[in-house]
Amino acid sequence: MKVLTINCLSDNFSYIVINEKNNNACVIDPSEAPPIIDIIKKKKINLKYILNTHHHNDHVGGNLELKKKFNCNIFGFIGDKENIPGIDTFLNDKELYENDDFEFTTYHTPGHTLGHVIFHFHKNNFLFTGDTLFSLGCGRIFEGSHNQMFSSLKIIKKFSKDTMIYFGHEYTKNNSNFCLINDPNNIQLKNKIIKINQLLNVGQPTTPTSLEDELQSNIFLKTEKFETFKKLRDLKDNF
Repeated sequence: MKVLTINCLSDNFSYIVINEKNNNACVIDPSEAPPIIDIIKKKKINLKYILNTHHHNDHVGGNLELKKKFNCNIFGFIGDKENIPGIDTFLNDKELYENDDFEFTTYHTPGHTLGHVIFHFHKNNFLFTGDTLFSLGCGRIFEGSHNQMFSSLKIIKKFSKDTMIYFGHEYTKNNSNFCLINDPNNIQLKNKIIKINQLLNVGQPTTPTSLEDELQSNIFLKTEKFETFKKLRDLKDNF
């Protein structure tokens, strides 16, 4: 299984997951269609599926155009079915979906939105976290509550440490500055920031990150008390 990172809009990441046995693929959170179409044509990929983590337009904006062009099957959380454009297949919390091309499990992670989900491709240990978890950060609270987001991050923390996390936005530099202010003596964080700067300086994305790195360096994952998490999340909103 291969993952291609596609830069979309100003700072979004969309991902194309390819079954290298037959070149069939799914795209996760297509913010816009043109860059996805460009890659599909260049690499002669068979786009079969679209997976949406949530309904915000910068994650579903390409749904209908891609569906019209490639006849994709669009997957989303059953609780978000009224909000995701073109949705065909409704997924439940902790549901394992499998066919000849892919196997993944959906986990409901409300907070950023009420219907937000993440997708775990367990055979490869890829976790697509949308706007629930970023490298060195977590999503803003829009529709859900701080308590929901805190609980959703606990779900992610239970995955194996070698899980590779593919997140929804290139917010890592700003997130790293916030973490450093609030965790100034963290050596693992400082080492991670060096790697982040090296990637950004040569125009490379900071995705994916490993869960091990995030557990060591992401202040929102390191925080064990809800009150502290809520305070940090509110501070980050105005950072």
